[in-house]
Amino acid sequence: MTNAFMSYATSPVVPKPAFLQVDQVSKIYPTADGPVTVLDNISLDVREGEFVCIIGHSGCGKSTLVNMVSGFNQPSSGQVTLQGQPITEPGPDRMMVFQNYCLLPWLTVYENVYLAVDAVYTNKSAAEKAAIVMDRLKMVGLTEAIDKRPAQISGGMKQRVAIARALSIQPQVLILDEPFGALDAITKEELQDELLEIWRQQQVTVLMITHDIDEALYLADRLVMMTNGPNAQIGEIMDIGFTRPRDRSAIMSSSQYVEMRNSALDFLYNRYAHLED
Repeated sequence: MTNAFMSYATSPVVPKPAFLQVDQVSKIYPTADGPVTVLDNISLDVREGEFVCIIGHSGCGKSTLVNMVSGFNQPSSGQVTLQGQPITEPGPDRMMVFQNYCLLPWLTVYENVYLAVDAVYTNKSAAEKAAIVMDRLKMVGLTEAIDKRPAQISGGMKQRVAIARALSIQPQVLILDEPFGALDAITKEELQDELLEIWRQQQVTVLMITHDIDEALYLADRLVMMTNGPNAQIGEIMDIGFTRPRDRSAIMSSSQYVEMRNSALDFLYNRYAHLED
């Protein structure tokens, strides 16, 4: 008798492609002294909904890397793709938040966010656009400051506006370039917690540059550590396995946290010390 199980063919398991993929990317800039390789053969796969932090000394190409993800810059070789499609220019599916806020000083808080919504959602009514703006400003706790201009609000509030503006067009990838670097410690911690809550609600993929090891270990699913430039590469990738939602005090008092922090410090200040930092 024929074995019944022989009639069933085994279907091959097709691996799901990375949501965001940096594939063997190098970046070379021409200089008066000849070409300089800033990034050398960088590869990184980011899962959908993942929170990834990138850390490394000044000059290691962190900003160059995220600028290629945003589409502001192009690789000299290799390719950056989002859902399998090459990234060749900026687009509303990827929004970037900078350390210096990039708000228009003559516009109010509301108008700075509305400007982005109006540019992307051309087919929506004015009422629909206004509802989106107010929803995002409510999300970051700025509904009472909608009529103020950037000069009238604090640095933390300006960064909230920048985050609200970025999220207002519902990007697939949120790119953060040291967004809290210029803020005081208390404001920074408040915004970190707000960012985690927004990330949880929006289920957006986050790629964030930071110089703060504690910030990275608190926020990220993975920490990408870059070697020094030029010819910078990904030296190590650390998996951060703390459960979510995260309790800052519990995490920072754990032996696992201390071990990971010491490992990151060893990478940055022993194995890849930077004399200029």
